[in-house]
Amino acid sequence: MSGLLPPDLALFDALLLIVTAGFTSMMTAAMGIGGGLLLLAVMGQIVPLNALIPVHGLVQLGSNANRALMMRRHIDWRMAGLFAAGAIPGALLASMVVVQLPLVTIQLCIGLFILWLVWGPKLSKHELSRASFVLMGGLTTVITVFVGATGPLVGAFIHRNSFDRFRTVGTFATCLSVQHLLKAAVFSFIGFSFIDWLGLSLLMVASGALGTWIGLNLLKKIPAERFSLIFKTLVTLLALRLIWLAVTGLI
Repeated sequence: MSGLLPPDLALFDALLLIVTAGFTSMMTAAMGIGGGLLLLAVMGQIVPLNALIPVHGLVQLGSNANRALMMRRHIDWRMAGLFAAGAIPGALLASMVVVQLPLVTIQLCIGLFILWLVWGPKLSKHELSRASFVLMGGLTTVITVFVGATGPLVGAFIHRNSFDRFRTVGTFATCLSVQHLLKAAVFSFIGFSFIDWLGLSLLMVASGALGTWIGLNLLKKIPAERFSLIFKTLVTLLALRLIWLAVTGLI
């Protein structure tokens, strides 16, 4: 297995990342959200900073693509298409951005916006326009290049559409698959080499596929009302965590 690992990465750390990838994929498939951010938090303790965001994105691409494939009958393709229409120019913009916003600013803005999406006044059908889907795709794709895990933001927006739990998870996975694919293209364009991390990433994706299968079977056993409550609670906790990180970073 050592030949599959990046240089200077301990075997124990690699095994921890592989196991975590499976667990977080199971978590996202069963609860709808949260796995990507948790995986990023764990990887942040092990993976070098210059490789953290691109490698996390590559693993998340595999995990979300697997989940989208398994949930393909439940995907809202109209919303996914509009999201992609915004994500493509967003990725082009991100590849040209030189000045990065302070991390605490991004964390605070995302956290507050998530809370508004989940707990704020319900948007009308008129307000949930095509333009809003396209704009969300563009904004979150720009942001994900810098902070890695925008899943809670995308998930909170999708949740506003009152989809059933299967449509929520399937559409969410498809949107994130598009986003992470574009992010990988951006990092390749600016010169990041995935070769050293490809073997470990594939092992993490395989672990994630198993976790996704387990999680989707758990999803079928979760009542719709409980899913909605769990989803809103989890995304709220993730938003509060972002706000807390921002506040502590300013102190």
